[in-house]
Amino acid sequence: MRNILFEKVVMLMVAATALPVHEFAHAWVAHKLGDDTAKHQGRLTLNPLAHLDLFGTLMLLIARVGWAKPVPITPRNFKNPKLGMALSSLAGPVSNILLALVLMIIYKLMVLAGVLTSASALFTIASILFIMVSTNVYLAVFNLLPVPPLDGSRILFYFLPTKYYFAIMRYERYIMLAMFLILYIGLLDRPLAIIANLILKLLNLCTFFLGSF
Repeated sequence: MRNILFEKVVMLMVAATALPVHEFAHAWVAHKLGDDTAKHQGRLTLNPLAHLDLFGTLMLLIARVGWAKPVPITPRNFKNPKLGMALSSLAGPVSNILLALVLMIIYKLMVLAGVLTSASALFTIASILFIMVSTNVYLAVFNLLPVPPLDGSRILFYFLPTKYYFAIMRYERYIMLAMFLILYIGLLDRPLAIIANLILKLLNLCTFFLGSF
């Protein structure tokens, strides 16, 4: 019971950091590319209250897959609407991977500096950071699935002819329901875990000079 409560508390920490960073990244890149829709609606911020969605946060606590309120983007404000949409969508998953990298570096630096002197402190902080790092990577991988309304579907828009993309988007609701069914059954668990683990190993390799995570 104590372990479950501990994990839920850490997942709340993830919700308060990973989700706002993800949505801020969407808004920031869109702003840099010429679309201020999100900025005008107060979404160009890291304040969790501006981004968190109650149901999406609950799903993160229950299933470790959650979401925030989508950042509004107006593609016609971009010089190249398809490219602008793809880049602003890609920014969310990339921001979660970068956040995972920063958290991994913090942990390694704490070990090197001798901050973690007791076994109990080491275990507690390592557990917190492991959950936060792995969940950020998992959220990035999940959001890159080319399934509406996930970020991957917006990136797919760049590569597909417009008429085919909007033909697919007509069935967005049904595709989304099918995706949740597949997630519930667990058919995506292993593929997502394999990709997430590869990214974790890559991040660990990139920071090998600081020790092992």
